[in-house]
Amino acid sequence: MGTSTVSHRSGSVAQTEQIAADFAAELRGGEVVALSGDLGAGKTQFVRGMVAGLGGPIRRVCSPTFMLLNIYQGGRLSVFHLDAYRVAGPDDFEAIGFAELLEQGGVVAVEWGERVRALLPSLRIDVTLTPVDENQRVIQIVRPA
Repeated sequence: MGTSTVSHRSGSVAQTEQIAADFAAELRGGEVVALSGDLGAGKTQFVRGMVAGLGGPIRRVCSPTFMLLNIYQGGRLSVFHLDAYRVAGPDDFEAIGFAELLEQGGVVAVEWGERVRALLPSLRIDVTLTPVDENQRVIQIVRPA
């Protein structure tokens, strides 16, 4: 099974959020989106754009670094927003019911997805945000074909 890769260039937070909103329009539910990128690359802004694209509560979107999980409901699909930055191992994800989240029919977005790659389904969407300079980002979206 192959993959499909699309790259975007963003010059602002608003543009990153719009790219993510457009991406979210294609989501049907049940997807896992693994977000990768350095600190400050725009992972949370991408999730905010996804929530906006799904008609959810964008004002509530924030990095779940200390909470581990934020849930945004009220849009076309619920978004389960996880942050693996401080995850010590699989037990942390099991403690929040990660397996059950995958069965909810929403979208599971995992920041720092590369840290828990072994726990994520192989049929996931990988989003990598790479800063080019202070404002510019390259956003690469790789999905199963």
